[in-house]
Amino acid sequence: MPKVYIETYGCQMNEYDSEIVQAILQENRYQFVVQPEEAEILLLNTCSVRENATRKVLARVHALRHLTNGREKIIGLLGCMTTNLRQSLLENKKMRIDLMAGPDSYKRLPGLLDQALTDRKAVHDLKLSRSETYSDIHPFRAKSVNGWIAVMRGCDNYCTFCVVPYARGRERSRSIDSVLNEVRRLAEQGFRQVTLLGQNVNSYHHQNHDFAFLLNKVSEIDDIWRIRFTSPHPKDFPDSLLKTVADNSKVCKHIHLPLQAGADRILDRMNRTYSRQQYMDLVDKIRQYCPSIALTTDIIVGFPGETDEEFENTLDVVQRVQFDSAFIFKYSPRRGTIAARKYPDDVTPAQKTERIVHLNAVQKEISLNKNRSHIGEAHQVLIEELVTRKSDLDVQGRTDGNKLVILPKGDLQVGEMVSVRISGASANVLKGKVIQASIDLSAHSFIFH
Repeated sequence: MPKVYIETYGCQMNEYDSEIVQAILQENRYQFVVQPEEAEILLLNTCSVRENATRKVLARVHALRHLTNGREKIIGLLGCMTTNLRQSLLENKKMRIDLMAGPDSYKRLPGLLDQALTDRKAVHDLKLSRSETYSDIHPFRAKSVNGWIAVMRGCDNYCTFCVVPYARGRERSRSIDSVLNEVRRLAEQGFRQVTLLGQNVNSYHHQNHDFAFLLNKVSEIDDIWRIRFTSPHPKDFPDSLLKTVADNSKVCKHIHLPLQAGADRILDRMNRTYSRQQYMDLVDKIRQYCPSIALTTDIIVGFPGETDEEFENTLDVVQRVQFDSAFIFKYSPRRGTIAARKYPDDVTPAQKTERIVHLNAVQKEISLNKNRSHIGEAHQVLIEELVTRKSDLDVQGRTDGNKLVILPKGDLQVGEMVSVRISGASANVLKGKVIQASIDLSAHSFIFH
């Protein structure tokens, strides 16, 4: 049995894809190992969304070649980088990539690896599909609390800065039944939370059913206590979805709502299909449906042509909305995107740095105040890990609103739901103490004493 080592870069979708790859290869008698030195086959499941991710993968390929000294090792690239940068990778002889497989080619991996091992010649399969969803594959998962489930693949939005439509192809959704069957398997394996994934997850559509319908059907499955989803697009939030988030007790009261920019001209250049005011109106509507909702976001600073005034527009939206947290990035041109072809990257590195430092500082203060407002409150916390990086006397879990909480370990076990009184807060973490809790599993509800 050939031994395989895999590393995963990028988003949760890539993590899920690596679980699919492992399931496919194990079914075909490949054995996975945890150290690259032990493997005959080294696979990197790649991300191409940002320049830094690409550089990291290329540097890792060189390091692995040095590590193995080029002897009897197959090095392969999987995922977004292979389809987005296919031409340059195929032409780059110095990289010495033995295998490349795109996000829709994983079922063909056993044959590709057999060929690479036998012929010792480079092989690749980079075709994108309009139908592949891997709904017939049972991903290999390590025991955990949360299980990722891709309910759709690809993207039709074509934001001008983004490579996803070129790297992962067009949108296609799985059937309701295939998603529910996967959720049932997770529940049987002891998972207590599922996170539904898609590049634009709330545009899910199968037959006459939308994403709100899917969320409600998933919530009917016993032993799944929490349902999360990511990442949505602001254009796809019908009232039915907002009502489901507000009213369904299993659907977490947290929405990740990417802003990207707060100036209309930049949003138009990004092809985001909404204005600043439309975004603000959506935030107001979400909070009307669910006042306690936790809102997080993505923001890009330094998009081509962004003026100081337009950056101030973004800053103003952040201050008005008061996000619980934000992922903030400097713009970097991605080869093949509309923005890279159409707009010069004319915001200087110094300006990008100044803006991201300023915006991060503002958001950190907002996050700190948001978290401090929870001190004294009781929250249900699902325990995710028994050991934190700082202390083996603590455990960590998350609230319904996806806030990270650190607790004294005591007798707590992974997968327990406990009631916690929040006693302290930083910008990133809450601290708390457990209120004695018991779980009525027969009714799948939580009873606190």
